[in-house]
Amino acid sequence: MAVCDLAQKASRRDFLRTTTTLAAAGLASPYVFTTATKAAESKNDRLNVAAIGLGDRGLQIAPLAAEWSNVVACADVLLRNAKEFVGKFGKPCTIYQDYRELLTRSDIDAVLIATPDHSHVKIAIDAMKAGKHVYCEKPLTLTLEEGDLICRAVEKYGKTFQVGTHQRSEYDLVFLRATAIARSGRLGGNLHAISSVGKGASRHGDVESYGPFETATPPDDLNWDLWLGQAPEVDFCSKRIGWHFRWWWEYSGGQVADWGVHHTDIAFWALAGKDGQIVEANPKNFSFMAVPREKVLAFLLGKIPASEMPQAFSAIYEFDVELKLSTGNTIQLVSGPNELLIEGEKGRIRVNRDRLTGKPVEDIDADPKARKEIDDLMAEIYGDRFANITAPKFDHMKNFFDCIKSGRQPVANVWDHIRAVNACHFANIAMLVGRKIVWDPQAKQFVGDEEANGLRRRKQRAPYTIEV
Repeated sequence: MAVCDLAQKASRRDFLRTTTTLAAAGLASPYVFTTATKAAESKNDRLNVAAIGLGDRGLQIAPLAAEWSNVVACADVLLRNAKEFVGKFGKPCTIYQDYRELLTRSDIDAVLIATPDHSHVKIAIDAMKAGKHVYCEKPLTLTLEEGDLICRAVEKYGKTFQVGTHQRSEYDLVFLRATAIARSGRLGGNLHAISSVGKGASRHGDVESYGPFETATPPDDLNWDLWLGQAPEVDFCSKRIGWHFRWWWEYSGGQVADWGVHHTDIAFWALAGKDGQIVEANPKNFSFMAVPREKVLAFLLGKIPASEMPQAFSAIYEFDVELKLSTGNTIQLVSGPNELLIEGEKGRIRVNRDRLTGKPVEDIDADPKARKEIDDLMAEIYGDRFANITAPKFDHMKNFFDCIKSGRQPVANVWDHIRAVNACHFANIAMLVGRKIVWDPQAKQFVGDEEANGLRRRKQRAPYTIEV
């Protein structure tokens, strides 16, 4: 398998270097530049968009897209989800159950994908083949192999592709500012980040048990075979769909990939430069939910069939993994309080979706010259795309539509994302095999570890195989 060439492909030319000054207290107000607003935009310029996957996240991002485009169609394998969206949306919007029918429409310019993780890459590549631009939720991939496939597809079809790691653009830009501070050298060298994201299933209080669960007949309005997609054929279980798909290895990488990629993406932005990538993962502590590690590993390696797996959550519950980058910097991915800590030889900062804190932040805010330097660096990191931001609530989605029209790479492009999500996959693989794994970038495989190399890909069920 050839893992994606992770060199940054995004355009770095023509960086915007003229910025305004942030509010002194930790970027209390967002940057606001004078640009054309959505109200001034001609209706003839608005693109036609279709939303694929209208569960929890899909219901959130489709209305955001509607601020900048015409949402004219939607698809969900569970029809009630699509009907709920259209009922709330209140505008004409054609409903489909099979996304492939939607993609045949020549009047659709772009798609939003908010399906379970295991179907992201298949749908995204099908959409690009059909000539559509793509906004896809994170984590983008299920395996390392899928990262290679999606990078090849974006290069082949030349469509604009934004990943939904919206911390790059939103939350008053505190994550962008943290990245600029880390890159500025004010924290010193030998940077280390702690990407702390909580335990598996910790965000939903309705999880009273990790299984085993009862199977049942699929609902009449659910296309269960299409929902399964590339994953093994199994009996329907209500705990496999909705929010809880995240806790089954067949469909996701658990909390490590789901929330882990949010903060780990920012850690890579700050610590990895343009070309740095993950080269080593060393698990320090971890535990699985309801299925023992050895059985999960045997299943993923194809040694036991899906029929022998319990109807139970199989993902990792808690974790602590050390990640080493090719730059020499390090990241600790841990199931702790939700925050990202970045520290070097001279200082440390903490950032989450509420605030950015630390002595270096206080020092910068107290010094107008230092504040201007960080402001300029923020603009450079975000690039000339930065000038198009008008409001933090819509930053990330608007960046997608701006880049479709300008031809520039979005701020959360696939190459940046694959570097970060691969780090999460490395962490999962290290915990699955129960030992440190080392990557050989030239050979594009793990050094002397047959089991780890066997986890780079999954067997895909026909007719849902992924082809570029």
